[in-house]
Amino acid sequence: MKRLLSTALVLSLVACASEPTIQTGPDAEVTYDGLVRIDNSAFYNAWIDPDIDLSRYNKIMPGGAEFEFRAVKKSNTTTRTRDAKGSEYWISDENKEKLREIVTLAFREELLQSENFEFANTRGADTLIIVGGLHDIVSRVPPEMLGRGEIYLASVGEATLILEARDSLSGETIYRAVDRRSAEQAGGYMTMSTSVRTTVEVQRLARRWASRLREGLDSIHE
Repeated sequence: MKRLLSTALVLSLVACASEPTIQTGPDAEVTYDGLVRIDNSAFYNAWIDPDIDLSRYNKIMPGGAEFEFRAVKKSNTTTRTRDAKGSEYWISDENKEKLREIVTLAFREELLQSENFEFANTRGADTLIIVGGLHDIVSRVPPEMLGRGEIYLASVGEATLILEARDSLSGETIYRAVDRRSAEQAGGYMTMSTSVRTTVEVQRLARRWASRLREGLDSIHE
């Protein structure tokens, strides 16, 4: 039971009102690769292998990240709208690369602050490989256009985060989280769109995800 409790808590933080628990019984939701759903996870969806003793891990290796952008046709519009809520906009290659850099840096800096895990250069029985990705990335921010006017946005964009923790020797996925969020100002209030604000909100969301991962990893040994 102790092992099951520690497994249920890992990567499912106390930010939730109720304690995270692994589903059991015949109605438990099980993925195609044998992971069982965690209820009340800090991530919107989370699954885990309840038979793995996670306390044996104390090192992590980056396993790469994938960034998938929603296909949006490039617009030639030359006027701005005052309320672009709900619209989807094309993202330039430059801004795609900037997004990759922001998210990658946020996760690296957060994981370097871990109290119980260190980065490893080689695979081992005590090492987890962390694989991540942002999928269906959508921008709500219109690109620079010729017309004048102000744009007010509640969200600068949204994406689906997929995180996996894998045993470095077997390659088996022992934990998966899926979480779709918007990069938005606290409270969802609409504010004028600027490049600085867009960067700040993307950084805030990336660090929110990264800190949950770091805290979840550290909770294994607490």
